[in-house]
Amino acid sequence: MPVPRLSEEQTAWIIQQVAKYIEQQREAYKRKAAPLDSHQKSAMRPFFPASLLDSARVLVLGGERVSNPPFYPELQRMGFDPAALPNFAFMAAITFVDTVVSHEAFTHRLLFHELVHVVQHEKLGLQGFASKYVRGFLSGGSYEAIPLEINAYDLDARFVAAPTKAFSVRDEVQAWVDADQRF
Repeated sequence: MPVPRLSEEQTAWIIQQVAKYIEQQREAYKRKAAPLDSHQKSAMRPFFPASLLDSARVLVLGGERVSNPPFYPELQRMGFDPAALPNFAFMAAITFVDTVVSHEAFTHRLLFHELVHVVQHEKLGLQGFASKYVRGFLSGGSYEAIPLEINAYDLDARFVAAPTKAFSVRDEVQAWVDADQRF
């Protein structure tokens, strides 16, 4: 089922709801999250600035899953197929600004991918991230087609292909932001 055509007002409402959800989840989970451990920092140091590695927080959930946003029923009333909406319970991890909540133990690749999202939040701000996420989903019609996700998967594939070949994720994300004028 294709994504419904929405007015700019409807799109703006969804963006606001996504930003609100991200901030609420960040506040709820940040209290339980911990700083990256020394092993995680060591593995990520060639790719991320120390300030980000010091400020990011991680949490592996046990016996619970991140719930879908409370506005999903309204999206369904707008014509979205519930099966097409991202299902948070089935995601390996979700990043809420600087707080990464995982449903499984962190591998280096999973942590790297989620830290790319932390950098994206840093570069775009909460509203900018929410806008790019929503508009990307609406234009692509799926989670996999969201440009923010494509950017994170491209960078994590580069990391996995050569985990000892350092590069600046912050610089790469900035170049992507500068080049991506669609949203």
